[in-house]
Amino acid sequence: MSASFRYYFRVRYAECDAQKVVFNARYGYFVDLGFTEFLRALGYGEALADGGIDFQLVRQTFEWKASARYDQVIELSPLVKHLGSTSFTLFTEFRIAGEERIFATAETVYVHVDASTLGKQALPAAFRAALERGAPGVTIDHAGYLK
Repeated sequence: MSASFRYYFRVRYAECDAQKVVFNARYGYFVDLGFTEFLRALGYGEALADGGIDFQLVRQTFEWKASARYDQVIELSPLVKHLGSTSFTLFTEFRIAGEERIFATAETVYVHVDASTLGKQALPAAFRAALERGAPGVTIDHAGYLK
């Protein structure tokens, strides 16, 4: 997975509890940030913004081995793990930037829907191919970590 897409961001104070540990509810938000950047890397940022492609989250599970803290730079590595006819599973690894150790993972199942009716739809062939291909080697750095 070392050649996978990577997204870097810095933990902000408002995302933490009183002990400056990232509040557990924020991890879903982090997955969403990484997934949005992953979609942009696949060429689907505009389609996501204008409703040309849409999905709903149907299941999300997390496993933590440690926590992130205020001001740490987090590296997310989202990867499509499974493609169904209308759904796909995104697996996201969380690391502290510069460390190999994975401190948390998330598995998220999305269903592709029609943006106006929210009815389930088959994954479009081009989108399916983009998810299968992924964005190996692409890095988005919103933390200024790699300067």
